[in-house]
Amino acid sequence: MRVFVVTKRTLLIAAAALVVLIAAFAVALLLGGKGEVQASAKAAEEYEMEVLAGKRRELPVYNVERLDKKIALTVDAAWEDDKTPFILEELDKQGIKATFYLCGFWVDKYPEHVKEIFGKGHELGNHSNTHPHMNRLDERKIQKELNDFDKKIEKLTGQRCKTFRAPFGEYNDLVITTVRDMGYTPVQWNIDTVDWKEERSTQAILDTVLPKLKPGSIILCHNNGYKINEYLPKLIDAAKAEGYEFVKISELLLDGETIIDVNGVQKRS
Repeated sequence: MRVFVVTKRTLLIAAAALVVLIAAFAVALLLGGKGEVQASAKAAEEYEMEVLAGKRRELPVYNVERLDKKIALTVDAAWEDDKTPFILEELDKQGIKATFYLCGFWVDKYPEHVKEIFGKGHELGNHSNTHPHMNRLDERKIQKELNDFDKKIEKLTGQRCKTFRAPFGEYNDLVITTVRDMGYTPVQWNIDTVDWKEERSTQAILDTVLPKLKPGSIILCHNNGYKINEYLPKLIDAAKAEGYEFVKISELLLDGETIIDVNGVQKRS
């Protein structure tokens, strides 16, 4: 969930955007013609979206603009482990690869499963060492969270992670810029199964996920999701039937020069 903090600076920029909007309409009316009004309104709207909203926050990647039908299944693992064997078995059965975002204390507790996940060709992502509220940390503590986690992963697999997902989905400008400066790509999701809620049925999860699928989607699951044993096979089957291909996050992200728009969509620049 994205949280926007309204500051005095944001209010001033909003006021400026409103002035621009009013001025644009006034000029268009003086010039006359419906076409000029529509064009001016569009220009003002673009200003508001690209300048006002764009300056509001640094954003991670929520999804990717792609011409093909590649999507990514991501699994956050921070607590229990009893359903991880099923998830790995189902992914093997379906012949797809996923990206697992792990926490350091989970790695400490289940090192053999970490090695199994990696050994099966799935991708590992950094989900912090202790699962803190990242937006409450200073730069040094942010760096320590990521570095401490990756030291553990490197010891088990010989590799460090390339992407980072913030615990609780919480971040601020400092978190995003620090993570990027460290060489990681911050990644969120645009489709949430909300499978951590016990009351959500398998059908409710499918009804949430499947209508939202689009090329470049990133789906969030949890290794201890209450209904994951039931919904995961159906989700994968339904997505495949619609022509979608599941890939790892590193394969979903675009290469070369890219931008992230105000909605968190990674695009070619």
